[in-house]
Amino acid sequence: MTIEAHAGVGTAIDPRRYHDSVADAREAVAVHDPVCLYLETTNRCNLLCTTCPRTYADLEPEADMSWELFTRIVDQVPNIARVVLHGVGEPMLVKDLPRMVRYLKARGAYVLFNTNGTVLTPRKGRELAETGLDELRVSLDAADAATFRIVRGKDYFNRIVRNVKAFTEMQAREGLALPRVSLWLTGLKETIAQLGDFVRIAHDAGVREVYLQRLVFFDEGAVGMARPDQALFERLGAEETQHLRAAEALAAELGISFNASGATEPGESLARKTEASPWSLCRRPWSVM
Repeated sequence: MTIEAHAGVGTAIDPRRYHDSVADAREAVAVHDPVCLYLETTNRCNLLCTTCPRTYADLEPEADMSWELFTRIVDQVPNIARVVLHGVGEPMLVKDLPRMVRYLKARGAYVLFNTNGTVLTPRKGRELAETGLDELRVSLDAADAATFRIVRGKDYFNRIVRNVKAFTEMQAREGLALPRVSLWLTGLKETIAQLGDFVRIAHDAGVREVYLQRLVFFDEGAVGMARPDQALFERLGAEETQHLRAAEALAAELGISFNASGATEPGESLARKTEASPWSLCRRPWSVM
C-alpha cells in the first residue's frame, strides 16, 4: 500500500509538532503519517572523507535524484513538516537543488541539508538564500588545512572557510536571517584538541552556531578514521574533557551557540549513558521516512 492510499487514516500531524514527543504514539503500528522526510538527493561527492564508507566501498552507480522522482515522493507525504536533503553525497552538486527547496518551502516544510561547502560560490549562495532554505549545515571537521586534508582527503579547507565567510557577509549586507548557518565538527581523538580553534573560525566567518557531532564508527578492522580508537563517545578522558570545557567557555565568551547533534549539549552527547536502554525514547520509526 502506498502512502497515498493510506492518506486520511489515523490522526493527521500538525507540521509544527515535529519537535513534540511521540511517546504516547509509539504503537506497534504507526498511527500518524511521518513528519520528517530524508531524501538523498545524490550519492556523488567531491571529497574523500576518511570517516565515510563511500570513500572505501563500492556502493551504487553515481546518480542524482531526478525531479520526477523527487516530486513523486514528496507528493505522497502531504503533512511533512521537515525535510532533510542529504545522504552520503554532496547536495550542492545537484542542479535541481534550489528548485527542490522552493518546492518544499511552497508546501510549508522546514528544509535543511549538510554541505561540505566546497561549491558554495557567491552565485550558488545567493540562489540558495532566495529559495527560503531554513538551515545550511557546513561540515568542516577540522580547524586547519593539514588536519582537514587528513580527515576529508582534499585540500579545500581555505576555500570552504572563504566561501562560508562570503556567504554570511552577503547575508549581513542584505539583512537575510535565513538560512541559519552552522559549522559542524565530527568528534575524533585526532581533532578534539582543535575545538577551541574551530569555535574561533566560526566566529571569524560570521557563523553563530557550532555543533560537535558524534562519530559513527565501524569495526576494529575498518580502514580510515571511522574506528573505535578515534571515537569520543563514552571514551572522554581528562584531556579531552578539558578541551571540551575550554571550547564551551570560549563559545560563551564569543556569543557562539555550541551544541551537539540530537539537540543535546556536547558533553552530554559524549558521556556514558546510565539508562539501561537510552534508545527507548527514539521517535524516528514513528516520525521519520
